[in-house]
Parts: sequence; C-alpha cells; structure tokens
Amino acid sequence: DGSLRWVLANGRASFEGAGPTRRVVSFDGTVADITDRKRGEEEREQLVARLQEQDQRKDEFLAMLAHELRNPLAPIRNGLKIMRLAPGNADATERIRSMMERQVGQMVHLIDDLLDLSRISRGKIELRKERIELASAVEQAIEAIRPSIDMAEHELFLKMPSKPIYVDADLTRLTQVFSNLLNNAVKFTERGGRLRLAVQLMGAEVVVSVTDNGIGIPAHMLQHVFEMFTQVNGNPARSQGGLGIGLSIVQRLVQMHGGSVEARSGGPGSGSEFIVRLPVALALGNEPADKANPDGPKERLRIPVADDNPADVGNY
Repeated sequence: DGSLRWVLANGRASFEGAGPTRRVVSFDGTVADITDRKRGEEEREQLVARLQEQDQRKDEFLAMLAHELRNPLAPIRNGLKIMRLAPGNADATERIRSMMERQVGQMVHLIDDLLDLSRISRGKIELRKERIELASAVEQAIEAIRPSIDMAEHELFLKMPSKPIYVDADLTRLTQVFSNLLNNAVKFTERGGRLRLAVQLMGAEVVVSVTDNGIGIPAHMLQHVFEMFTQVNGNPARSQGGLGIGLSIVQRLVQMHGGSVEARSGGPGSGSEFIVRLPVALALGNEPADKANPDGPKERLRIPVADDNPADVGNY
C-alpha cells in the first residue's frame, strides 16, 4: 500500500552487477515485520527524553525557587538588624517597614503561585462561577498591578468596548488571569515601557489581549511558554521574581473557563502579546440575566446564612 515498514532480515543475499547497478536477485533466510516493535522503541525513547527534560526543569526550578526566596529574605533580615541598631529613628523605621512589606508581599505571591499550581494539578480548584461583567475582572487586575506599573514607570493603555460584556466566570480567578499577564508584561519590559490591555467582542467570544514592548519571546519558545517551570530567559538575574509557573496557571484557569490563551511575539526585542479568548455569557444581546428574563423577580431577595462555627462569627 506504499507505507514504510521496519523489517528484520536474517539470511544470505545474492547480488548481480557492480557499483550503482548492483542489486539483490535472491535472498535465503527469514524476514520479520518489526514495525510495531520499532514504534514501541521510538515511543520509549521519546518518553525517556521527556522525562529527562522534565527532570532538568525541576532541577532548574528548585534552583530558581531558592534564588527567589532568598531575594526577599536577605533585605528583611538586614532591615531587622537596622531597626535593632536604630530603635529611635522613626523615618528609617518607616522606610524599612515599607521595604519589608514589599518583600513579604513578593514571598506571599510566590507561595500562592506554588499552592495554586499544586491545587490545579491535583484537580482541587473548583470555580465559583457567576455571571459577571468582564470589566470588573479587568479593573481589579489593573488595581492589583498598578503599584508595579508605576514603580517601573510604564504607561498602560486600556481599550474597553462601549457596551458591557458578561461572562460566566469566577471573578477571583479571572482577575488572577489578567493580573498574571499584566505582571508578566511589567517584569519583562524595560523601565518606561508601554503596556496595552484591549477587550473586544468577537461573535460568541470576548478577546482580551495584553501587549508590551518588552524583551519579546524567541520563536522556538512560543509553544513552550505555558509549560510548567519554563523560563524564556534562563538567567535568574533576569527572572524579575518569577518561577516560570505563572503562565501555566493562566492557561489552566482559562481552560477551566472554557477558553483558550496563546502567545505571540516577533522575537527578541519585539515585545509580546498574550491573547485570551472566553465564551460570552449570552451570544445574543449579551445582557445580564435579570434583563434577559423580564418575567423574573423585580426585587432583591434576602437569604439568611447560618454558621455554627464560633471561630467564624467574628468574620461576618
């Protein structure tokens, strides 16, 4: 049928002719089709290569994790020493306290990412979906990342549609998706760069793009940036406080929302673009639930919630 197969031949061949015209005229022996065996060997070789690559990535990840945890710990330790040496200097204490808060926040962010990745990998995250306006997630993400944007002196351009767009999503997790993408853009864009977040309704989908004019992504890395522990730039000094798991979390959360995410870049120095596609709540009209059902209740309902755990009473 024209297909190529692997054959193992044991025996004696008889030839005629010489040089380029030499050819087999007869063969005495056995011939066995070993195509399935060769395919199995190739699959095992590919599996071994993947396992070796994953093992190397884990080693690099552990080294990166130690580096990233050491970074905030060192200034915190030094800050405590300075506070001990200058107990009466209110100005110095305030500056040190602010620095320590930033470093602790960085550590919390790293640990939260690790915990999220572990929960997602084990299927322990459950989305609390509700009908929300997409702008709410975008605004909360920008609010969370605004201090980093201002510190890096970046410009952020925001483009939102004139009409509200509604999606069935977990507001907290969707905010995390956009804040991770913005945070990624901030980290890998030189000081004074330009960031752009644009939202566009395209049929039954809403497209959210985060663009920067940063260091860019090599073409051969575009298909790997969402893989766990991937670092586009292997130099820890350029990691800017990342473990290579943020984009993996983004992809998995977007997929849990029934959407997709892709990365684009013109190469090193050409900036990057990350595009998230999500299904809209209503393809026709895109109205919220209470407007789409005019016969529904016109007044808000009050629902009592009882909790018999005394430790939680103070939280309400």
